[in-house]
Parts: sequence; C-alpha cells; structure tokens
Amino acid sequence: MRGPHNIWRLIRTGATFERTGAMAMALEAFDAPPLLRVAARVLGWPFQWLGYEGDPSQPPVLRAITALGPAYIKFGQLMSTRPDVVGEELARELTVLQDKLPPFPIEAARAEFAAATGRTVDEVFSEFSEPIAAASLAQVHRAVLRETGQTVAVKVLRPGIERAFLRDVDAFYLAASLVEVLAPFARRLKPRAVIEHFEGVVLGELDLRMEAAAAAEFAANNAKEPDFRVPSVIWPATERRVLTLQWVTGTNMGDVPALKAQGTDLVRLSERIIQVFLTHALRDGYFHGDMHQGNLKLAPDGALVALDFGIMGRIDAYTRRVYAEILIGFLKKDYQRVAEVHFEAGYVPATQDMEAFAQALRSIGEPIFGQDATQISMARLLAHLFEVTERFGMETRTELILLQRTMVVVEGVARSLNPAMNMWETSRPVVTQYISDNLGPKAVARDLASAVRILSRLGPRLPQLAERALMTATAPRRAPERGGLPGWLWGVAGACGGAALVALGTLL
Repeated sequence: MRGPHNIWRLIRTGATFERTGAMAMALEAFDAPPLLRVAARVLGWPFQWLGYEGDPSQPPVLRAITALGPAYIKFGQLMSTRPDVVGEELARELTVLQDKLPPFPIEAARAEFAAATGRTVDEVFSEFSEPIAAASLAQVHRAVLRETGQTVAVKVLRPGIERAFLRDVDAFYLAASLVEVLAPFARRLKPRAVIEHFEGVVLGELDLRMEAAAAAEFAANNAKEPDFRVPSVIWPATERRVLTLQWVTGTNMGDVPALKAQGTDLVRLSERIIQVFLTHALRDGYFHGDMHQGNLKLAPDGALVALDFGIMGRIDAYTRRVYAEILIGFLKKDYQRVAEVHFEAGYVPATQDMEAFAQALRSIGEPIFGQDATQISMARLLAHLFEVTERFGMETRTELILLQRTMVVVEGVARSLNPAMNMWETSRPVVTQYISDNLGPKAVARDLASAVRILSRLGPRLPQLAERALMTATAPRRAPERGGLPGWLWGVAGACGGAALVALGTLL
C-alpha cells in the first residue's frame, strides 16, 4: 500500500503545512538536516494551493494538524509524549492540541449503536442526549438505562473512522521511511517504530472493548483505594464500536476557581495527584497515559476520578525498579548510582564511559537542586536527561518515555493547583516505599520464591532437557571444551542439580 496514493497524501500534508506556516516550525523542531528540509519543501511549497487552510486562530502547527483530520490529530497527541522526537517546545504545544471536531448527527450515532449491539437505542435507554463531547475518533452522549434508571456515558465511534485512519497511517509509514533515508541520524529515534507504536495505540482505541478492558483493569487495581475511583463499565451496552460507562459527576480538575469555591484543600489535592500516579506506575506497572486536567474530576465526596482510558501505559517489574532507582538516585544526588543503573539496564551502551556519563548527570541535577525546593521541576530535569542520553547513544524506549512524559503532564496538573509544590518531597514517600518493598530483603525473598515456582514447573522436563543436551554434546560437530563437556552443558547440569535441591527442600 505504499503506492502513488500515499505520495499524493504526503504532498497534501506538505502543502497544508506550507499553507498554514507550520512547515518551517516543524523542520526546526526536528532539527532537520538540509536534505530533509529540501525534500519537505518540495513536497509542500509548489502545491500550497492544494493544502487545507485550517483555523487561523490556532498556532501554525496545531492549525495544520487539525486541518488534516482525525489521524493527524491523534498522531499530534502521541507526539506530545515524545519530546525526544519533536523537541520540548513543540511537545508542549501539542499537549494543548484540541481534540475536538464537529459532532456527527445523533441519527448516525443511533444507527452505529444498533449495528454494534443488535438493539436500538430506545430499547436500551430511556434517554439519549445530543452529543456532549466530540473528539477525533468518537463522541459521547449522556443516556439513562431503561432497565435500572442509571445515568451513563455512551461513547460511539465515528462512522468510517477505521478506514480513514488506516489510509492515513499508511502514508505515515512512507514518511517514516523517507526520514530514515534522508536523515540517517534520526534512525536512533526509530521513526518506523514510532509509527508502529502509534498504529497499535489507535487500533486499540478503535476497538472500544479494549478501552473497556483497560478501565476494568485499572478499576480492579484501585479497588481498595478509598480516594481514587474509575467509572464502572456497563458491559451489556459495550461492543467494539460502543462503550458505555458509569456517568461521573464532579468538578473538572482544570476549573481551579470552582475547586477553591468548594473549599478544596488544593495543596493536599496536588500532592494526591502526584502520589496516585506514582503509585499506579510503580506498584501496578499500569498507569493512565493521558492524565491531564480534562481527564480528572474531583467527586462530591472528595475522591479523585479518572476518565478516558484510550492511552494506558504498562511497564514490567524490572523497568519499574530501574525507574525507581533513577528517581531515588536523583533525590539523593547519587549520580554515580544513576549512571550505573542506566548501564546495568542496557539503556546506555557498554562502550560509553560511565564516569563521563555520571558527570553529565551531575550537570543535570546540580543546577536544578540548587534552586529553591519549590522551583524544582521534573519537566526540566527530564528535558535535560533526554539531551544527555541522546549524546551517550541511548536508544528510544517507548514505554519509559511515555512514563516520563506523563509524569511531566501530571506535574503540570499538580502545579496548576499548587504552584509552590515541592515535587521531590511529594514524590519521596511513594518512591522510598517502593524501594523498600522491592529492593530490600522482602524483594529478595519474593524473587527466590518466584524462582522456586518456575523451577518446580520445569521439574518434569529437566531430565528430557539434560538428555537432549547430552546427546547434542556427543555429536561430532564441535569439540568439547576443557573438562570433557561444553561450558553451557555444565550450566544445564547445574540447573538440574539446583532444581533437584529445590524440589528436595520443598519436600522436607
């Protein structure tokens, strides 16, 4: 599907960026080399009349992206989480990208609901409102379940959005290939991998059952948290193109005057937001990846309520430990340990100089910690960290960048409530508790117990593995190592012996 039609789409994209004045800004943000700048201008400048004009009231880049349609809007939102790709300034601009489009008619929404569920809107709901919010992929209606009288939010995908998205993302792949050819330095950022990640994220959003599952998992993780809630999924009215959730009442986190008028303790609320996010990321390894003001409400009973689960982040246990050690290392100003963690995790190539890397980390931390504690910013630290890791050849890790970028967004939400918040002191209790639970004696005991369980499951297969290894060792393909057997075979034998000892220990 990389044919002429995709070249035409790239020409239309370039023409729109030229017509809106966004091309020069985008190329500057990417620090594009001369050859790529020439190619981009060739794709846009001669064809400006073919481009979309967009909304003149918007900044140029946002004007171009919104004019190009839903796939570009979603891509812009994703790029707001990738300052390593687009630069800090453009990433900040993209975070305010208005994911709002004109709603489609309520009759179309009713038809989509009936096609998805096999039941009409009137059969399921006693009330079904006009659209109350319209975004690039879907729109939301307020409704009342006929059977129970419960008020719910019904999210319906735009008609034909899947086909339109796949058409545009195919052109994105062509653009990524061109970038890799014309700007070899950009290969470290893995442009095609960025598009693959984007495609995976949006394909998940285009199956609303996946968002429903994300909401359900997030709710289960936080079931015992009294001051944090996730709206429940109404499964009988949820299908691939329709999602129905419990209706949430509360004050939007961006409405600070209303929060003040209610007597809300804004200082405590700002701390809760930071600590809740870190708890999700470190304790569960599953966090909300789009935790801006519009997706957070304060319920009448004081609980924090999250909305919109289309972008969720997941990090494995090892990466969580690495992230926590990096944070605690900066908190303690132990730059040598932060450097060691990067090398141990393989984030920085072993060929690099660890001492030089530690010194570079010190250049990040010291100016920041030299400020008044209330002025210390995670956003500033991460901006510098991106620059340093790039110089030392760190490859892009999408899951870690999403985690870091979401942390920046969450910090922004918290500071909008309490500009004098001490970021590090707020983070310290959660991070130190995680370190205590996962890097101390309790963690060692848990890891050993896990190893025992794995070996016990493999126990019945170990004799077969050992026999196969011995048969392979006697083959004439290669000479045995000193001592009569290859070193790797001694490893197998050691594992078998260890498993036997473990099994014996569990019986005694």
